[in-house]
Amino acid sequence: MNTASPETFGFSSERLDRIDQVMQGYVDRNELPGVIAIVARQGSIVYQERFGMMDIGTARPMQFDTLFRIYSMTKPITSVALMMLFEQGLIRLTDPVSRFIPALGKVKVLTNDGCLVDLEREISIHDLLRHTAGMSYNGYYEQTGDPVDKLYDEADLWPPDGTSREMVRRIAELPLAYQPGRAWRYSVATDVIGHVVELVSDMSLAEFLEKKILKPLGMEDTAFSVPPAKAGRLATLYGHKKGGLEAIDTVAGGEYFDVSLYSGGHGLVSTAADYLRFARLVLNRGELDGVRLLGSRTVELMTANHLPSAVLPIAMGAEPMPGLGFGLGFSVMLDVALSGMMGSIGLCGWSGWAKTHFWVDPAEQIVGILMLQLIHTGTHPAIVDFRTLVYQALVD
Repeated sequence: MNTASPETFGFSSERLDRIDQVMQGYVDRNELPGVIAIVARQGSIVYQERFGMMDIGTARPMQFDTLFRIYSMTKPITSVALMMLFEQGLIRLTDPVSRFIPALGKVKVLTNDGCLVDLEREISIHDLLRHTAGMSYNGYYEQTGDPVDKLYDEADLWPPDGTSREMVRRIAELPLAYQPGRAWRYSVATDVIGHVVELVSDMSLAEFLEKKILKPLGMEDTAFSVPPAKAGRLATLYGHKKGGLEAIDTVAGGEYFDVSLYSGGHGLVSTAADYLRFARLVLNRGELDGVRLLGSRTVELMTANHLPSAVLPIAMGAEPMPGLGFGLGFSVMLDVALSGMMGSIGLCGWSGWAKTHFWVDPAEQIVGILMLQLIHTGTHPAIVDFRTLVYQALVD
């Protein structure tokens, strides 16, 4: 991708340098192990920098080709896969999921008084894409105390030697937290979408993504597993401990080297440069460098808000997300002031569990990529700071 003087595209170089100061400060204070930050506008990179270490123990500096566990930034890619099948007339948003996975037509809903009741209507593909299916996620129970969250915590949905078919079978045995369409709850819905893609395409999700999305886009470092030749490029995953950082997942003991379960909601490894290509596809409404994966109107549909006002505002577990709606795989900015973050109405994007983050701003023609490897409860302040630092540098 072209690099250009920030001033050519309406940015102040001096103001963009503030990103360096803030991100290096997080590293110097031992609050982040390492960072890669990229800003692009109108097809050119105007800022790209790396900070800190990809592995503190061996003092390996962060590199631009470092591999990151992108976790839930897998979701937008899986959603694109589903919408490619939608464009072929193989799936409708209104289809009940039971058309593809019959067991999900028989699930029950756990009411507030502890009773299991029948579905008022079936879960649709639309519900899965916009997280209104009534499903949940493991890891939320301590925040919410919700009994359905507790059941998801106990269900062991992703055993190391599992398969997507087994994962969906276990999900179908769990109750929903609410009737489909009644509320927004972040969930395993995109993992179910990944299995639907497998059933409809007659390919594994890994094979479909590689053939239909990753290879055509030139995303050569994005996959569900890390080959031995690239193992040394995988950043160590960290968590907080008293007084600093603690390694959680390393190259030696990592989970990305013998993969059988391709999780559409959280399974990919990628680089900042690769994900920038995907984000530019979204910004360009389905086309990149002469390769078109989706029609422009399909991307517009995906990046529009699909949540009725009755289910707003939304929250991630116990963390509120004011000013945001949700489309088909992306959050969508509805009210800039209410969100507390800079941007434009219509800005879309998402984050990963290890605090990778991206956004696409069609109004300003900006893409932002921030790659971290840190397990941290809630939105890390570096994500908010990065967004602010990018927009304060706009002077056009």
